Amino acid sequence: MELLTTNNVWMMLCAALVFFMHLGFSFLEIGLTRQKNSINILFKNFFIITMGLIAYCLIGFNLMYPGDFNIIGNGILGFAGAGLDAEAAVDLAYNEGYTYWTDFLFQGMFAATAGTIISGAVAERIKINSFMFIVLLYVTIVYPIVGSWQWGSGFLSTLTDEVGFYDFAGSTLVHSVGGWGALVIIYLLGARKGKFDSSGKPLAIPGSNIPLSAAGVLILWLGWFGFNGGSVLSADPANTSLVLVTTCLAAAAGGLGAALFSGVLYKNLDITMFMNGVLGGLVGITAGADQMGPTEAIAIGAIG
Repeated sequence: MELLTTNNVWMMLCAALVFFMHLGFSFLEIGLTRQKNSINILFKNFFIITMGLIAYCLIGFNLMYPGDFNIIGNGILGFAGAGLDAEAAVDLAYNEGYTYWTDFLFQGMFAATAGTIISGAVAERIKINSFMFIVLLYVTIVYPIVGSWQWGSGFLSTLTDEVGFYDFAGSTLVHSVGGWGALVIIYLLGARKGKFDSSGKPLAIPGSNIPLSAAGVLILWLGWFGFNGGSVLSADPANTSLVLVTTCLAAAAGGLGAALFSGVLYKNLDITMFMNGVLGGLVGITAGADQMGPTEAIAIGAIG
């Protein structure tokens, strides 16, 4: 099989795995929230993937990868025009043997996934119309612009080795930026209804279906094979296998570290801490999965 075909098939498979992560996010959110909000959460996640793909197609993709079409500064803001066009004058030199369409599909799944970070944070806090507006703005404008600073040959990609910035698959550009955005939103929204009693004492809000959340975490772990593995942007066996190994080791270390921490600190082996530790390890290794060895991956996962 020629390299072109091999890389293209690999990138399409990774796009499918990232798409599958939306099921994992849905299961995770539903299981950790109250049952009465299940339909609302499903609607939000369906809206993210459907709206996200269309918005990224119309505006986001060419905003994130503007090529030489700069609007502000050198690599701060650019836009190559609305819509997709295989003949568009966009620099696609970063494509190592996969098509323009496959590139859009993979990057579009990334953009939609970025929106799910906000969805999880505002669960049980926000009205659906407000959420739809916020996530539309984020997926269409905010994420593509920030992503362009590194992945679209923006100003962060031109920093020197002494003052550098490196984000392999999105620890910062996807997860951290989404997390900071979510923090601002939940600060403005306040706590979930029922979180505090009349005297201001915080109350526990247990999840409605922990096994469903656990299934969601395992699906997300599987999806990370495409999230990080696809970010190699080729089917190169050495780089891809290294990335998958470091990704899995970080997830395992993160889960075990969180479980042990909860056992020592709270005298309880908490499964939700275990699950969050796995996710923390996955997020932590995403920035440098291609640069780390097994030992470093375990350390990053445990710390994350």
